[in-house]
Amino acid sequence: MVQNSPQKPLIREFAAGGVVFRKFQISNDKFQIRWLVTRGISGPKFPDNIWRLPKGWLDDRESGEKPGPLASGEKKATQEEIREAALKEVREEGGVKAKIIRKLDTEKYFLNYDGQKILKFVTFYLMEWDKDLPEGFGWETQEIDWLTFEDAQKRLSYKREKEVLIKAEAVLKRGIQESLI
Repeated sequence: MVQNSPQKPLIREFAAGGVVFRKFQISNDKFQIRWLVTRGISGPKFPDNIWRLPKGWLDDRESGEKPGPLASGEKKATQEEIREAALKEVREEGGVKAKIIRKLDTEKYFLNYDGQKILKFVTFYLMEWDKDLPEGFGWETQEIDWLTFEDAQKRLSYKREKEVLIKAEAVLKRGIQESLI
């Protein structure tokens, strides 16, 4: 008789990120919207060539390997803490300063790392590029790119992030803030 090992309890993780757009001037009176995508570094949990939107834990413990009290749900995050985390991730993974236009959605999905089931909540914000940071992007990123909507859709590795990008473009097209375009 084969004995099953005890199941690990489901854990929750909370993260935030940005869907960042930038207006590129293509002629004297025409602009083109491009979207920020980042290619992460490879590691034990992530294969090489993963193109993603900048996002990450709301906070982490001093070791950096485990989520902190906000990211693990030990402490309920305020809306301001979630917004700050999203802006921080855009700075660190995208190497840019951006401003939040509005909240898009909180995506929920299940992950399984080494037999540990995780229910992850990621709150995404539509953001507008403000400026490139002189220090560039951080250690979690190999490369960034500014792509048209169609090219970003092709490049992003995760279906859920492609769906978030569709929502972001729809918000922009609806003219939530007409001064943006």
